[in-house]
Amino acid sequence: MSVLSLIIIAIHFVLLFILCLFGLHRLSMVARWFRYRQHTPKTPKKYNHLPKITVQIPLYNERMVAKRIVDSIVKLEYPQDRLQIQIVDDSTDSTCDLVAERVKFYQMHGIDIEHVQRTNRQGYKAGALKEAMDTASGEFIAIFDADFIPHPDTLLNSIHYFTQSNVAMVQLRWEHLNRRSSLLTKTQAIMLDAHFSLEQQVRSFAGMLFNFNGTAGIWRTSAIIDAGHWSADTLTEDLDLSYRAQLAGWKMIYLNNIPCPGELPADMNAFKTQQYRWAKGGVQVMMKMLPTVWKSKIALSKKIESTFHLSNNLAYFVMLVDTLFFLVPSLFLRDKYDYLNVWWVDIPLLLMSSGGHLIYLYWGQIALNRSKSRALVKVPNLVMLGIQLAINNSKAGLEALLGRQSEFVRTPKTGELQDAAQAPADSAAVSNASPVTRYKAAPPRGAIFECVIAGVYAVVLMWAVSHQHWFMLPFLLLLTIGFVTSAIHSFYNHYQLSK
Repeated sequence: MSVLSLIIIAIHFVLLFILCLFGLHRLSMVARWFRYRQHTPKTPKKYNHLPKITVQIPLYNERMVAKRIVDSIVKLEYPQDRLQIQIVDDSTDSTCDLVAERVKFYQMHGIDIEHVQRTNRQGYKAGALKEAMDTASGEFIAIFDADFIPHPDTLLNSIHYFTQSNVAMVQLRWEHLNRRSSLLTKTQAIMLDAHFSLEQQVRSFAGMLFNFNGTAGIWRTSAIIDAGHWSADTLTEDLDLSYRAQLAGWKMIYLNNIPCPGELPADMNAFKTQQYRWAKGGVQVMMKMLPTVWKSKIALSKKIESTFHLSNNLAYFVMLVDTLFFLVPSLFLRDKYDYLNVWWVDIPLLLMSSGGHLIYLYWGQIALNRSKSRALVKVPNLVMLGIQLAINNSKAGLEALLGRQSEFVRTPKTGELQDAAQAPADSAAVSNASPVTRYKAAPPRGAIFECVIAGVYAVVLMWAVSHQHWFMLPFLLLLTIGFVTSAIHSFYNHYQLSK
């Protein structure tokens, strides 16, 4: 066997081992959850006099949900003389008029609410939040995206955790307004449930660095300023600020017991748009903050955990590079030189890498006391969705590694409220019922490439069958079907929205 052949096979196993490490880290989250599952933040000392809070609602072309969020936010149960509401609106469409009408209506009823608009979109969401703070009068800033509907008692239930003077931010657990809307939203909900019920819970109570999720959270105003303020040099300004604040000595708290319902992307294109932004932004923050993390004086365990946290979005890129450039050549080479008997190395690594993620996602449902059987039934959907995101998120990670900048593309919302059990009691009153044209998600630029990749795997699948390499069939079959269905969903949803 030539040196080049050995290098190709070696790289394949190195990449597979890296994926295995990501899978084992997910398994460690499940294991650590058993230690921290009963942990809740200490009951805070109550404020004698409630501090002033500024509630910021960042908007950009959100006419499907704009009225709903404004009508919801004014129902927050907090002393009116202690509450300021800012609708931070960068919209360029009819959303501006809709918001202006609702703001004027509530101002006439004595509510401290203002419509903060900019003449440009510089810095996107981070820029809008930063500029709005010039007129924010609250000692604390509560942030809710336009597609979230906080319960009326949300502020009263969470503000007292700030009686600890070193607390910078309190993050609430996301729930999902349209969880049962479709198979896609059900699968997304399982993915997010694991992030909150396992990752956020474990990292928070283990004293590790964790992140504000961009919405459904409250910040101490002085902490934002002390950490260097909002920055728009990454697409995930929330993750960036979280790390800068914690490295500056501030503490953050995750409240698993206080939920805040929000809307999940309703179609595959919208979902990919959101995942692309999160994946690219996550890698951007990794490149920006990871050197600082390792130079800091925090414990080694925190540095290692932060490395996994900030680099996890590269797992898709590693998987795609391996399967496209090294798996197939290594199969041919091992077949040529009769080294396919080392499949017993592939199988354990594949099981640990993919199995670790699936157990993590499944256990996220157990952590929230959801149906175990329903979660188990959704496992195949989780596998398929992961494959369907591979090219989308790999491209995002690669662009971040290459330093390519892109604009902050907001995720289209529909304003639907399907999950009555998790929506606020008055959700029917605040839902947008009037039929209007939906926003369109980004065109499926990667769909054709997904078809091409599916064709490549189909050819390899037929080769594996003809050479009776049966151990590779399930893996190749899942990849082929995953990329085909992803492309079909993208084309179909784009066609539906363009009609």
